[in-house]
Amino acid sequence: MKNVKIFYLPLIFVFVHTCIAHADYAPYFFDNGPYSHNGNLALFSLSEDTAVGTQIYRLNGTDPEGQEVRYGLSFDPGSKEYFKVDPVSGNITLVEQLDREKQDSIDVLVSITDGQSKVVERVTIFVMDANDERPEFQNLPAIVDVVETTESGSSIHKVETVDRDTGSGGSVTYYLQNPQPALFAIDRHSGVLRIKAGEMLDFEKTKTHLVTVIAKDGGGNFNGKEQFMSSSATLTINVVDAQDTPPSFIGTPYFGYVYEISEPGSEIFTVVAKDGDLGNPNPIIYSFDSGDDGVFYINKTSGCIILQTLPIHLKREIFNIQVRASEVSPEGRLMDYGVTTVVIRVLDLNNNPPTFYGEHGPQTMFELTMYEHPPEGEILRGLKITVNDSDQGANAKFNLKLIGPGRMLRVVPQTVLNEAQVTILVDDSAAMDYEKHHFLTYKLLAVEIDTPERFSATADIVIHLLDTNDNAPRFSSDYYIARIPENSPGGSNVVSVTATDPDSGPWGDVKYSIYGSGVDLFLIQPTSGIIYTQPWASLDAEVRSKYNFYVKAEDAEGKYSLAEVFVTVLDLNDHPPAFNDNFVETTMVIGAPVKVEAVDDDAEIPNNVIEYAIMKAEPDNNIFDINADTGEIVLKSYIKSMAIIQNITKQTDCTWSLVVQARDRGQPSFSTTAVVKIDITEATQINGGPLGSFLMQSRNKPLHILGMLAGVISLMVVVTVFISTAIFMRNKKSNRILPNRRIRRRKQKAWNFKNPFNKPENPGEKFRVEEEEQEPDIAVENVNYNNNVNNVVRQWPPPPPPCAPCLPPPPPAYIPGERQWAVPTVSATVAVKPKKKPVMNRQDTVNRAMVSELKMRLEQKRMLKHH
Repeated sequence: MKNVKIFYLPLIFVFVHTCIAHADYAPYFFDNGPYSHNGNLALFSLSEDTAVGTQIYRLNGTDPEGQEVRYGLSFDPGSKEYFKVDPVSGNITLVEQLDREKQDSIDVLVSITDGQSKVVERVTIFVMDANDERPEFQNLPAIVDVVETTESGSSIHKVETVDRDTGSGGSVTYYLQNPQPALFAIDRHSGVLRIKAGEMLDFEKTKTHLVTVIAKDGGGNFNGKEQFMSSSATLTINVVDAQDTPPSFIGTPYFGYVYEISEPGSEIFTVVAKDGDLGNPNPIIYSFDSGDDGVFYINKTSGCIILQTLPIHLKREIFNIQVRASEVSPEGRLMDYGVTTVVIRVLDLNNNPPTFYGEHGPQTMFELTMYEHPPEGEILRGLKITVNDSDQGANAKFNLKLIGPGRMLRVVPQTVLNEAQVTILVDDSAAMDYEKHHFLTYKLLAVEIDTPERFSATADIVIHLLDTNDNAPRFSSDYYIARIPENSPGGSNVVSVTATDPDSGPWGDVKYSIYGSGVDLFLIQPTSGIIYTQPWASLDAEVRSKYNFYVKAEDAEGKYSLAEVFVTVLDLNDHPPAFNDNFVETTMVIGAPVKVEAVDDDAEIPNNVIEYAIMKAEPDNNIFDINADTGEIVLKSYIKSMAIIQNITKQTDCTWSLVVQARDRGQPSFSTTAVVKIDITEATQINGGPLGSFLMQSRNKPLHILGMLAGVISLMVVVTVFISTAIFMRNKKSNRILPNRRIRRRKQKAWNFKNPFNKPENPGEKFRVEEEEQEPDIAVENVNYNNNVNNVVRQWPPPPPPCAPCLPPPPPAYIPGERQWAVPTVSATVAVKPKKKPVMNRQDTVNRAMVSELKMRLEQKRMLKHH
């Protein structure tokens, strides 16, 4: 067991080990100086904005014996632990946020041990400042009182702030936010707030000023960036009123009245004045300066003017009295004053009501005749009205009012004293409409204002209006919609339009006319407004079914309005269906449809909707179906081969003649028929192993088949090129000269391509096409007795029907449930009938028949080659 003795030194704890066998030297730290990031942390400094989790230092030391060392880090008891150390690597990590303003240095105990000896050192880490503190106001927000007479340029407040940062981050400058340009300024460095030079405060204008002061530091580094911090606070400046404004009277001008019944001591009028210095007002006393003639007295504190004698002793009707209002200081000394005039009238009793006068004396009825819609503001000069009140003073003051429909007229003046000429003005010209009011009746009312009796008088004003042409005709609707059958004869009524003009006399008469791009087929009766078709007009919905044009209603002076007319020509079922050709010859492959098509020239459904039906089939009626909507003719679903057809019909002939009817759905219904001659043939069956399976799977995807063929051809070309290149390179390398040989042509047999997809049971049997002699032209008369149209007789030489191939191969055995894919060889449809059929002569018909026969024979030869 080893003995350990510990010696405490001022900066270093030294552990000395005594060994029985040999001496053990203590480990020690490397001292790399204050600017190094590894060593013993001596004189290490760290910025306060360092992020938590940052590796800030690495302890580094060694053991003289080369033993592995471990590092430790601790704090004094009760101290906050800001760091932690990895004992193996010595890496020190910051684990708590630093704040220089709270703690600017941190004492740390670092240790190193080799397992036997341990060395502990106390080091101090200095926390460096970062600009993370805002300036703090010490005396804001605050409220200061400033007397309004304070001289401009005077200091009114000193702003004090503290910024706990150091350096430029702790220096503060001051600004005013949105400074009032005419009142205040602040010293940027001292923070002294002053009244701007040449400016004064005024309590009477503004009693309170709110000044926002901004304190901004000089900026500094924070998290690696330059940062400026600022704060703001508000200083409230209350302006204190000073005694610098004289008293002022309220409610001037002043008028008082003395009535003939007034007695001495009666209150005539009361004046009111206030000190102009509202913040600290002084009391007011009142006195007369002049004009009272000793007959009136004023209460010096209340301002009430009192009569001191009887009205009969008054020598004037009007008194202009000068009244003074003076401030009284707290010491009782008179200060500033103000003067105003009080007008006092002497009035008699109210014993006369207002009265209206005309040209010949008092009058209560006034009449006037005028045209409607006079200009606004025009004076009704035909009304000569005067109003009078024989009393004096307030007894003769009254209001005029005009009472009647709407606000068409107004009266001037509205307030009268004694007597006035009454003027009636037009206020709303549009409302004075003859069509609404043939005459207007108003009441003119005069009512006294300030008298207890409230005497009044009335007069009737009657205005007769004369009509003018102020209205244009107006249609009952902005547009008219009409419908007329296409078989209507010329001169038929289409629609009746109506327009009214509220004006009277000839101004209310309306004449109608029509114009526009669609007006050619129509006329209008000028007085009644009835629109009808031209006598020669023939409407046809198939040619044109929509017309629109304008109708005009006009009065005697040319004022007019327009309306739009929309005319729809109703379609009638007047066209039967028509086939492109009444005799159609085509070939049907079993499993593929044959389509016939007819058109109906009617314009609308259901007149142009066609239904198809098979009326007759020879030699048998039960093997065909037709789609009533599309006209597609197909074999019955159970017919899968020619053998089935031959078993049903007991005939070897494969040609059928069908009579197909096309009928429209109109009322009444029309129909027509066509003869369709169908030659039935059977498609070639394909059996070809994997290739045949592929073709069957892709029978509905022709692009896949074409792609496969293109791929096979491309592969053959590549292989050919490759073989040719290989032979050429071999011959070139061998460099041999080949002997000339005599080329001997051998008689080759004709190539015989066998169908890889089909293995006929009898390969020797081929389809044969026998040439037939031309038959003479035959005139065929095709009469459709069930058509609802005129019978058409056409000379048509049809080519002889193609003969069936001799000895056809037997059909494949039919397996129920298994449907083999058939390649269609012939398909045909009947083209849609054009609107206008070209005129065909006999020669054109013969040429078409020859071309059709030639195409059919070429198709048969192509089939034989493929088989």
